Amino acid sequence: MAASSGVVDEFVLVVGYEAEDVQSHIGQEFSGIPISYVEQREQRGTAHAIACVEEVIDEQFLVLNGDVVVDDSLVSSLAASSGHAVATMPVENPSNYGVVSVDKGELSGLVEKPDDPPSSLANLGLYAFEPTIFEGIDAVDESERGEYEVTDAVTTLLEWGETVSVVEHDGTWLDVGRPWEVIEATERLFSGLDRAVDGTVEDRVTLNGPVVVEEGARIRDGTYIEGPVVVKAGADVGPNAFVRGTTVIGEDSRVGNAVEVKNSVLFPGATVGHLSYVGDSVLGSDVNFGAGTKVANLRHDDANVTMRVKGGSVDTGRRKLGVVCGDDVKTGINTSLNAGVKLAGGATTAPGETVMENDNE
Repeated sequence: MAASSGVVDEFVLVVGYEAEDVQSHIGQEFSGIPISYVEQREQRGTAHAIACVEEVIDEQFLVLNGDVVVDDSLVSSLAASSGHAVATMPVENPSNYGVVSVDKGELSGLVEKPDDPPSSLANLGLYAFEPTIFEGIDAVDESERGEYEVTDAVTTLLEWGETVSVVEHDGTWLDVGRPWEVIEATERLFSGLDRAVDGTVEDRVTLNGPVVVEEGARIRDGTYIEGPVVVKAGADVGPNAFVRGTTVIGEDSRVGNAVEVKNSVLFPGATVGHLSYVGDSVLGSDVNFGAGTKVANLRHDDANVTMRVKGGSVDTGRRKLGVVCGDDVKTGINTSLNAGVKLAGGATTAPGETVMENDNE
């Protein structure tokens, strides 16, 4: 993302895994601003990703991680800064983040996940850089985990005597690095959703609150939708379905007869066809839930739901959380899925199967 005099005039996206899908989804421009793509053929760290754009950047530019949700105001503040800048905000548990030290509004130090944090200010992973950052990247060695880290490059700039200003943020910042955080990100993004109905809505349909029905979507007879809900183009909902909570019904998805979907995200082509319940869940593209598939989203002991991540059990911080399904998952009829279950892409279940936990990553 190039920034000149506080104005973003170009987007440059560094892509790698599923690069074609990313380009197809995002396209060639956003709000009239052109988008170009640079491929990172090997994933060798954040600094390495930034280095991939060196040949197409010759002025100040912003670095924004693709999996971070922030307020527009923070991006504007970074774009208005001069020279190098790093975005920060106070957090309750700084030991879980990179922590910055500040002296008279300027960055004086940066340390990753310290046991004894020098401040409560977390590095948000959003930056403004001058092209001299590429020299800093060239000077860094691989980290202990075998990657080239942008934080090491920033530290190198400080060692060379360069000034790095600090932009403090007090609004929205959410790192969507784990699957259940897709739900939280949707909840935040929908907080100001406005009603818009451009698709086909049949008789005896109730739309209550902020509901978006895009052109090409269809809501069938007897369906009740309680917003904030977005029904994307090509989606087909009902008859007699109940959709509520913060929910996205993705492009060309199907929510069928006597199905309830609550506080969930259905990616394009997902199908929940008959007599099923899906709560607080994320369903990937082209998932197909057989008739009678039920999702549990609450523990009997009322504790937070946990989910396995990289071999360990992680507290999601959510009292209610259903399942996360990768693309092309298919469940047999009358499948029961326990709270916090993950099903990898392409996984299947047998008719009547009960899945209590996922043992494999």
